[in-house]
Amino acid sequence: MADETTEPETPEEETPVEEAVADAPADAPAAEEAPAEEAPAEEAPAEEAAAEEPAAEEAPAEEAAAEEPAAEEAPAEEAAEEETPAPVGPKAIRRAKRSAHTGEVKPKRTPEERQAERQEERRAKAVARSRRRKQEREKRVAAGKREGTPPAEREVASVQERQGIVTSTKASKTITVRVDIAKRHPKYQKIVRSTKSLHAHDESSEAREGDFVRVIASRPMSATKRWRLVEILERAK
Repeated sequence: MADETTEPETPEEETPVEEAVADAPADAPAAEEAPAEEAPAEEAPAEEAAAEEPAAEEAPAEEAAAEEPAAEEAPAEEAAEEETPAPVGPKAIRRAKRSAHTGEVKPKRTPEERQAERQEERRAKAVARSRRRKQEREKRVAAGKREGTPPAEREVASVQERQGIVTSTKASKTITVRVDIAKRHPKYQKIVRSTKSLHAHDESSEAREGDFVRVIASRPMSATKRWRLVEILERAK
């Protein structure tokens, strides 16, 4: 009975020992793995530092490479701007003409500034104009009164006059006068004879057919009557 009680106790006592032994090796690898895991953590900063150094070296290289094309593009853009013609317009042309003596284009101004400049220019011109007029007036006063030229005499235009024979007195206060004209030809020097009939106004109806009369030109009295009887030189026989 005593043996039976002791035998089963031995296995019960041995089991905790085995468990402890089994637990001990299990803890040991865990303890060993912990430093192993910490080691990569220590290696990570080293790798980051190593990665940052090439990146830092590459960054200035990229900046220099970017600056070189930018520097090359700047002259190219300036040349393109020089080649492109400036916009031509009335205002640009006037501005270029005004600044031709300086070679520089005036900066753009606001409407208020332009209006102020115009008023200033007008004021300056008005002052100069009044000064000039005052000087001219003083000169005229100092020179004294000038004698002007007398008015031109009115010349009476020569009145056209004709002499002829009365051929008709049928119309009221109107006579028909035949005028015989004899002129020397300017080139051939021969006498050229012609006849012309005139309608003259006879206010008192004194003239008769066959009378030799003198008529002068007058204002138009009808569609064909532009002459007036002045004198009866010779009565008809």
